Amino acid sequence: MDIIEIASAIFTLTLVMDPLGNIPLFITALKNVEEGRKIKVITRELFIALLIMIFFLFFGKWIVRLLSLDITALSVAGGIVLFLIALSMIFPSQHGPISETPDGEPFIVPLAIPLVAGPSVLTTILIFNMKDPGNLPTWFLIVFVSWVINVIILSFSSKLARFLGQRGLSAMERLMGMILITISVQMLLTGIKKFITE
Repeated sequence: MDIIEIASAIFTLTLVMDPLGNIPLFITALKNVEEGRKIKVITRELFIALLIMIFFLFFGKWIVRLLSLDITALSVAGGIVLFLIALSMIFPSQHGPISETPDGEPFIVPLAIPLVAGPSVLTTILIFNMKDPGNLPTWFLIVFVSWVINVIILSFSSKLARFLGQRGLSAMERLMGMILITISVQMLLTGIKKFITE
């Protein structure tokens, strides 16, 4: 893989993770958490998400093989999932999945799963890996860099929310949604093309 392909993969995976779109959900989920603990909770949840993504990067293909799926089916399914995620970014729901422990602190759900390491992210990682299964170190680097970008953005979620405002966040999320729709359509067309030519 050349540097352009790596940068493109990082950009795509970061878009799928949707850190800017997750800012309002993170703020809502952490509303009952003391200010001093918010960074610790965000860090913990993001590390859990990273572990899940790495696990899926290394072992996801075995799960797929067990289910007798191929890259064509994954490309079409991934395109559909990304398309639905992109639509939800452009036309967001007012209600997100919020799950808390008894002390009001979210744990794993919804911050680690599904907001960061959701189905669309895991599907994208799996598709990347199955396209070039012999290049695991590069895919690990792509996942890690995308995760670091999310860490940086979400660690400053409160400040970014104040700086951009609700309208600014909504505009950024819709813009990323439009880009993601284009990527999802390309994935669908690629999968359909492979199916027809096989």
